[in-house]
Amino acid sequence: MNAMNPGSQGGILIEGLRKVYGHGDTAVEALKHVNMQVAPGEVVGLVGPSGSGKSTLLKCLGAIIEPTSGRMTLGNEVIYDNGWRVRDLRALRRDRIGFVFQAPYLIPFLDVTDNVALLPMLAGRTNAESRARALELLTALDVQHRAAAEPSQLSGGEQQRVSIARALANKPPVILADEPTAPLDSERALGVMRILNQMARQAHTAIIVVTHDEKIIPTFKRIYHIRDGQTVEEAGQGRSLDEVSVKQNLQAG
Repeated sequence: MNAMNPGSQGGILIEGLRKVYGHGDTAVEALKHVNMQVAPGEVVGLVGPSGSGKSTLLKCLGAIIEPTSGRMTLGNEVIYDNGWRVRDLRALRRDRIGFVFQAPYLIPFLDVTDNVALLPMLAGRTNAESRARALELLTALDVQHRAAAEPSQLSGGEQQRVSIARALANKPPVILADEPTAPLDSERALGVMRILNQMARQAHTAIIVVTHDEKIIPTFKRIYHIRDGQTVEEAGQGRSLDEVSVKQNLQAG
């Protein structure tokens, strides 16, 4: 792995990360010595079998659980170096990390605009600023016409676009996407990847996509395989989304 200078480039840098559950004879080493980097504007795939450590790695990087040792840098800030270097982890998750999940987890009693505007408001922005940011993102993701709708009125693809808008609301340097295309058909799955790649380029966001979805794996230029708690980097096919879409349509025909 080529060394990244986090002070000048930002993105994601993970060095020698370990996570051990339990103690003594019952200890389980979920992550053994993970090294990983994602540059600003890059979308990288993370693949591996169930139980390989993908979820543990994402939870560590998302400041949901504490690693055992190692170092993690998000943006230009070291957040963990054999101990947390950030006092307020809740604010870190809110302001510096965007989460996209397999299920959208939209708040059912809020309309689309308020679902996206909630995070900026929690971060201290005014209602007007937060709603303006929400409408900007909804427009960029082509769901502005659903701004006043409730989540139950949206299609699955629309819900996922709104969840991506919510993840981008506070302009985080990092987005962690956990199986974001799993419930979608090929066309909508590639649509989500098109949006993530576009937003990565426009906002210089570093994005990790955890996936088992064979429909989208050919689109990654770089992939990390995780096996038995260790990562191996390989070059992906890096096919254009249009090329993958055409090939899948031909195969379906």
